[in-house]
Amino acid sequence: QVQLVESGGGLVQAGGSLRLSCTASGRTFNSYAMGWFRQAPGKEREFVAVINWSGGSTKYEDSVKGRFTISRDNAKNMVYLQMNSLKPEDTAVYYCAAAARYYSSTYYLGDRYDYWGQGTQVTVSS
Repeated sequence: QVQLVESGGGLVQAGGSLRLSCTASGRTFNSYAMGWFRQAPGKEREFVAVINWSGGSTKYEDSVKGRFTISRDNAKNMVYLQMNSLKPEDTAVYYCAAAARYYSSTYYLGDRYDYWGQGTQVTVSS
Protein backbone atom coordinates (compact mmCIF):
# COMPACT_ATOMS: atom_id res chain seq x y z
CA GLN A 1 0.00 0.00 0.00
CA VAL A 2 1.35 3.42 -0.97
CA GLN A 3 -0.16 6.77 -0.06
CA LEU A 4 0.83 9.84 -2.03
CA VAL A 5 0.55 13.51 -1.12
CA GLU A 6 1.47 16.27 -3.57
CA SER A 7 2.58 19.77 -2.64
CA GLY A 8 4.21 22.80 -4.20
CA GLY A 9 1.51 23.96 -6.56
CA GLY A 10 0.48 27.58 -6.84
CA LEU A 11 0.11 30.61 -9.05
CA VAL A 12 3.06 31.68 -11.17
CA GLN A 13 3.58 33.99 -14.12
CA ALA A 14 4.46 32.65 -17.54
CA GLY A 15 8.16 31.98 -17.75
CA GLY A 16 8.40 31.22 -14.06
CA SER A 17 9.24 28.03 -12.20
CA LEU A 18 7.69 25.74 -9.65
CA ARG A 19 8.83 22.53 -8.01
CA LEU A 20 6.20 19.98 -7.16
CA SER A 21 6.86 17.40 -4.48
CA CYS A 22 5.21 14.08 -3.84
CA THR A 23 5.60 12.45 -0.46
CA ALA A 24 5.04 8.70 -0.41
CA SER A 25 4.33 6.44 2.51
CA GLY A 26 5.03 2.74 2.45
CA ARG A 27 8.10 0.64 2.95
CA THR A 28 8.32 -0.42 -0.69
CA PHE A 29 8.42 3.06 -2.23
CA ASN A 30 11.81 2.51 -3.79
CA SER A 31 10.48 -0.40 -5.84
CA TYR A 32 7.80 1.68 -7.59
CA ALA A 33 7.99 3.63 -10.78
CA MET A 34 6.64 7.12 -10.16
CA GLY A 35 4.79 9.33 -12.57
CA TRP A 36 3.28 12.77 -12.85
CA PHE A 37 0.03 13.39 -14.70
CA ARG A 38 -2.06 16.52 -15.12
CA GLN A 39 -5.62 17.41 -15.90
CA ALA A 40 -6.72 20.79 -17.19
CA PRO A 41 -10.33 21.97 -16.93
CA GLY A 42 -12.50 20.30 -19.54
CA LYS A 43 -9.67 18.04 -20.70
CA GLU A 44 -8.68 14.47 -20.11
CA ARG A 45 -5.88 13.57 -17.76
CA GLU A 46 -2.54 13.41 -19.56
CA PHE A 47 0.85 11.96 -18.86
CA VAL A 48 3.64 14.38 -17.95
CA ALA A 49 6.68 12.39 -16.80
CA VAL A 50 7.79 9.09 -15.28
CA ILE A 51 10.87 7.85 -13.49
CA ASN A 52 11.83 4.26 -12.79
CA TRP A 53 12.66 2.88 -9.36
CA SER A 54 16.34 3.78 -9.46
CA GLY A 55 16.01 7.12 -11.22
CA GLY A 56 18.05 5.79 -14.11
CA SER A 57 15.26 6.05 -16.67
CA THR A 58 12.92 8.95 -17.29
CA LYS A 59 10.33 9.74 -19.94
CA TYR A 60 8.53 12.98 -20.73
CA GLU A 61 5.53 14.14 -22.66
CA ASP A 62 6.73 16.02 -25.72
CA SER A 63 5.41 19.44 -24.73
CA VAL A 64 7.37 19.46 -21.45
CA LYS A 65 10.68 18.06 -22.70
CA GLY A 66 13.51 20.42 -21.91
CA ARG A 67 11.37 22.38 -19.43
CA PHE A 68 10.37 19.82 -16.79
CA THR A 69 12.60 17.45 -14.86
CA ILE A 70 11.43 14.51 -12.77
CA SER A 71 13.63 13.18 -9.99
CA ARG A 72 13.35 11.07 -6.87
CA ASP A 73 15.02 10.61 -3.50
CA ASN A 74 14.35 7.08 -2.31
CA ALA A 75 15.91 7.76 1.09
CA LYS A 76 13.26 10.40 1.71
CA ASN A 77 10.37 8.69 -0.12
CA MET A 78 10.05 11.75 -2.34
CA VAL A 79 9.46 12.43 -6.01
CA TYR A 80 9.88 15.87 -7.55
CA LEU A 81 8.82 17.66 -10.70
CA GLN A 82 10.88 20.74 -11.45
CA MET A 83 8.94 22.90 -13.88
CA ASN A 84 10.72 25.74 -15.66
CA SER A 85 9.66 28.14 -18.41
CA LEU A 86 6.05 27.59 -17.48
CA LYS A 87 3.35 28.43 -19.98
CA PRO A 88 -0.36 29.17 -19.49
CA GLU A 89 -1.13 25.83 -21.15
CA ASP A 90 0.63 24.09 -18.26
CA THR A 91 -2.23 25.16 -16.01
CA ALA A 92 -3.78 22.02 -14.53
CA VAL A 93 -4.16 19.88 -11.46
CA TYR A 94 -1.00 17.80 -11.20
CA TYR A 95 -1.16 14.27 -9.82
CA CYS A 96 1.55 12.00 -8.53
CA ALA A 97 1.11 8.29 -9.25
CA ALA A 98 2.91 5.05 -8.37
CA ALA A 99 3.22 1.92 -10.48
CA ALA A 100 4.35 -1.44 -9.15
CA ARG A 101 6.42 -1.90 -12.28
CA TYR A 102 7.97 0.30 -14.92
CA TYR A 103 6.25 -0.09 -18.26
CA SER A 104 8.88 0.93 -20.76
CA SER A 105 6.45 1.29 -23.66
CA THR A 106 3.09 2.10 -22.03
CA TYR A 107 4.22 4.27 -19.13
CA TYR A 108 1.97 7.08 -20.36
CA LEU A 109 -1.25 5.17 -19.68
CA GLY A 110 -2.97 6.03 -16.44
CA ASP A 111 -4.22 2.50 -15.88
CA ARG A 112 -0.61 1.32 -15.47
CA TYR A 113 -0.49 3.12 -12.12
CA ASP A 114 -1.73 1.60 -8.91
CA TYR A 115 -1.84 4.56 -6.53
CA TRP A 116 -2.70 8.21 -6.97
CA GLY A 117 -2.42 11.36 -4.93
CA GLN A 118 -5.13 13.98 -4.49
CA GLY A 119 -3.48 16.48 -6.80
CA THR A 120 -2.08 19.99 -6.52
CA GLN A 121 -3.22 22.98 -8.57
CA VAL A 122 -0.77 24.77 -10.84
CA THR A 123 -1.93 28.00 -12.44
CA VAL A 124 0.23 29.89 -14.91
CA SER A 125 -0.87 33.41 -15.74
CA SER A 126 -0.03 35.12 -19.02
